[in-house]
Amino acid sequence: MSSVFDSPAIRYGMGLSSAAILTVVAFAFLDGTMRWLVLGLAVLEITVVPQILKRAG
Repeated sequence: MSSVFDSPAIRYGMGLSSAAILTVVAFAFLDGTMRWLVLGLAVLEITVVPQILKRAG
């Protein structure tokens, strides 16, 4: 049985969309060190989420 997470476009799309939301929040509402921490989380979303979803599929 095939999973929706088998498609790389879905896996990377989910990571990119959540990273985009984090980036907007960081620049719109945060400043200083907190902004950089949230942007770091956005980078982790782009790199780690697709790998986790690949194992889930």
